[in-house]
Amino acid sequence: MRNKKLLLMLEIAIFGALGFVLDFIAFSMPQGGSVSLVMIPIILMAFRRGMGAGILTGLVVGLLQLVTGRVYVVPLSFGFAFTQVTLDYLVAFASVGVAGIMRSAYLKNLRNVSRGKAVSSIVAGALIGAFLRYLVHVIVGIWFFSEFATGNVYIYSLVYNATYMVPAFLLTAFVCSILFIAAPRLIDVKE
Repeated sequence: MRNKKLLLMLEIAIFGALGFVLDFIAFSMPQGGSVSLVMIPIILMAFRRGMGAGILTGLVVGLLQLVTGRVYVVPLSFGFAFTQVTLDYLVAFASVGVAGIMRSAYLKNLRNVSRGKAVSSIVAGALIGAFLRYLVHVIVGIWFFSEFATGNVYIYSLVYNATYMVPAFLLTAFVCSILFIAAPRLIDVKE
C-alpha cells in the first residue's frame, strides 16, 4: 500500500515536471498567451491514475511555474496579485486534470477494442480539461486584465483567451489521441 502511494506521488511529480518542461516548447501568440504541450502530461496522468492525480499534476505544473518566476502578475496590491496568480496558474492548470472524468469510458472502449470510441473519450476529456482552463483564464481576464481590453471586456477576454486555448486544445487532443491509442499501456495501469 505504501509503495503504491509513493509510486503515485513520484508519477505526479515526474509528469508535473514534464508538463513544466513541455511548456517551454511553445508558439507565442502575437497578443499574448502561447500554444504549448503543457496539458499533455496532465491529461496523461488524469487518464492513467484518475481525476485526482490529474488535478495534482496540474497543480505541480502551476507551482513550478510560480517558483521559477514564469508568471505574469498584474501590478496591483499583494492580495489581488495573489488571487490572480492563484487562479491563472494553480487553479487553471489543476482544472485540466478534470479530463480524468473520461478515464473509465476510455478504458472501457479500449478493452472493447473500439478505437473510434476510445479516441472520442480522449478528445472529450481533453475538451473538458481545456475548457475549464479556458474558463478560468477568461474569468481572470475579466477580473484583472480589464484595463487592456479594447471594447467590451467580456468579449475581449473570451476572444483573447480563445486565440491560444483553441489551438492548444486541438494540439493536445491530437497528440493525446495518437499517444494513447499507439501506447495504451501508458494509461491502462494494472493496479
